[in-house]
Amino acid sequence: MTIPRSVEDVPLNSFHKLLTIRSGGGSFVDGYVLSIIGVAMLQMTTGLNLSEFWQGLIAASALIGIFCGGFLGGWLTDRLGRKKVFFVGPTLFILGSLAQYWVESAAALFLLRFLIGMAVGIEYPVATSLLVEFLPKKYRGPRLATLTILWFAGAALAYVAGDFILRVGGEEAWRLVLASPAVIGAILFALRMGTPESPRWLLSKGRAAEAESIIKQVYGNDFSLKNLPEQAEVKKLSVWNLLHSGYGKRMLFVTVFWTCSIIPVFAVYAFAPKVLQALNLKGDWASFGSVAITFLFVVGCIIATRLINTVGRRSMLVHSFLWSGLALLGLGAFHTGSEVLILFLFGAYALFIGGAQVLQLVYPNELFPTEIRAFAVGVGTSLSRIGAAVGTYLVPISLETLGIAQTMVAAAVVTFIGLLVAWALAPETRSLNLQQAASLA
Repeated sequence: MTIPRSVEDVPLNSFHKLLTIRSGGGSFVDGYVLSIIGVAMLQMTTGLNLSEFWQGLIAASALIGIFCGGFLGGWLTDRLGRKKVFFVGPTLFILGSLAQYWVESAAALFLLRFLIGMAVGIEYPVATSLLVEFLPKKYRGPRLATLTILWFAGAALAYVAGDFILRVGGEEAWRLVLASPAVIGAILFALRMGTPESPRWLLSKGRAAEAESIIKQVYGNDFSLKNLPEQAEVKKLSVWNLLHSGYGKRMLFVTVFWTCSIIPVFAVYAFAPKVLQALNLKGDWASFGSVAITFLFVVGCIIATRLINTVGRRSMLVHSFLWSGLALLGLGAFHTGSEVLILFLFGAYALFIGGAQVLQLVYPNELFPTEIRAFAVGVGTSLSRIGAAVGTYLVPISLETLGIAQTMVAAAVVTFIGLLVAWALAPETRSLNLQQAASLA
């Protein structure tokens, strides 16, 4: 049997599959906790006598927490290692969710939701960095892309489980709904037991003996550090001088494309019934439309995951922005069209934006070296959530003041900005190992 020259050329094994589940659990919880608040909102508002101000603030609290957690998680992951920080998110999910069961004030609930959002923000850089640093080159893109699908799976479970709890739990059922993520957090914590540290991170800290031991543990005794392609050591970069390094251009690309892809999606996903109503879809058409859009978001991500190695990263991103932007433009131009036409255009947007969605976790993990990889993912996570929060906040205002046509055109403009940035700055990394993809040469 011929031993591959690099660990990035080995076949996918049981360790890689288990690590995908361990890492993807964070995305699943993300989708669950961000969606569950909407399920509980109506009963919770009555139970805590929430004003409109507190309703909006509590709804946005997790996004604010993600913004802070992304920066903190990236910094901690690069400084303390992937393994230690891997358990911070699940711990905060458990504690923050359980505490919501006994909450008695709007301010306390805001702080707890903020803490849970911090956990989500911490999850992205640590989970994706650990995963990408172990995956074979051939499976790197598809496996990272799978995390986006798991986000939608978590969101779907939140609606199903939350609705069931509300139906059987009585007047205080909203407390059980908000505490329910603790169960997923506990399962995730247990699943992550036994996860090894990243050999790449250990090597970047000069801990070569430990790195080699883990390589042999994961890939077999025939493998060693000689089978681990790694970029030469880069100069030590602080949090604040990243943008002044040679990776500033890449950081700009990741931040802008991630933000432009997430603003319309979060806005549409949060206000789908309201948007569809403004497009004259009512009754059964609106109900069917909301379900269909969610389904097509998932289908679009699945298709993109299957095609990511065939089409390539750059081409997929450009086409995703182009065709989804045209669909949004069509919604603006034909906002008075038939129900079938509206659903077709909305469905086209949900389907085509899948490419940009799955690349949100692929590109930042491929374009930066081990020393700053987690921080780069954290920055992308944090700054994109600002766009998500702003977009979500502005949708009802835009619908009220500008109307549905202009709102859809504005969403198309944001998408086309992403297209221009992708066309100008997106590199192709599908055939490169991590050393080559992260190199500025």
